[in-house]
Amino acid sequence: MKSKGGMAGTYTALVTPFQGDEGEAVDWDAMDALVDAQIEGGVSGLVPCGTTGESPTLSSGEQQELVKRVVLRASGRVVVVAGTGSNSTLHTIEASRAAERAGADGVMVVVPYYNKPTQAGLYRHFVAVAAAVSCPVVIYNIPGRTGIDLAVETLGRIVEKARNVVAVKEATGNVLRAQELVRRFGDRLSVMSGDDALTLPMMAVGANGVISVTSNLLPKAVARVVNLAADGRFLDARRAHLALLPVHEAMFLEANPGPVKAALASLGKMRDTVRGPLVAPSNETRTKVGDAVREYERAGA
Repeated sequence: MKSKGGMAGTYTALVTPFQGDEGEAVDWDAMDALVDAQIEGGVSGLVPCGTTGESPTLSSGEQQELVKRVVLRASGRVVVVAGTGSNSTLHTIEASRAAERAGADGVMVVVPYYNKPTQAGLYRHFVAVAAAVSCPVVIYNIPGRTGIDLAVETLGRIVEKARNVVAVKEATGNVLRAQELVRRFGDRLSVMSGDDALTLPMMAVGANGVISVTSNLLPKAVARVVNLAADGRFLDARRAHLALLPVHEAMFLEANPGPVKAALASLGKMRDTVRGPLVAPSNETRTKVGDAVREYERAGA
């Protein structure tokens, strides 16, 4: 984690490989191989136990072991930011402290879902979590999944109070919102795209990178777009980004992480098992995902 702004580059929101038809256990060998592939692909960081990692279905023990395992496997080669958020402040504090003890470089805390706290409640939640740990904290705002939006004004109050809040994963799908965050907080926070398809538009207005789903499958390609944009080579970045766009879109034809796991399974990287209530993608979705990936590879982008 960088001191100014906190994050930059490509961070992979890691899937969690499972064994068995119902995901009875974590597939640790596949997890190790996934971490190695990400680092070899040139990503800047790894995010285990986010929602792409099916965190709502992980036990506390599994979550702690996943963070520990990723930290050990990464061995300082890249930054590890552990997903620790829930809709309980006490549980989030407990998970965040456990991740910090396991060696995570930082924690990512999603806006509490389902219970729809007020903005005052959101402020108290994030300030309490940040005060409970000494490591950097990344706020993850994704109202389409959580049912509540963290207001820009509330984020401002949080960063004034909690100095170790260093970044926001912005997944509202709104570039206007992203540029307002950069305008207001760009000297204080990193703004990270939470939508692969919006990475380049957001970086064009000052975002620092992406926390990516697609990079589970194509880490080198996603990192290339981010690196080109960071270097100011926007024409090259645009060509690379647009070539990837059909793959980004295919990753969300059904609930994440089903499509990206299906793509990884087609390459023999892991089983395509997801834990209930999610189900593996339909055959139609599998075909579309495969077609998008093959077309990208044929194009030699």
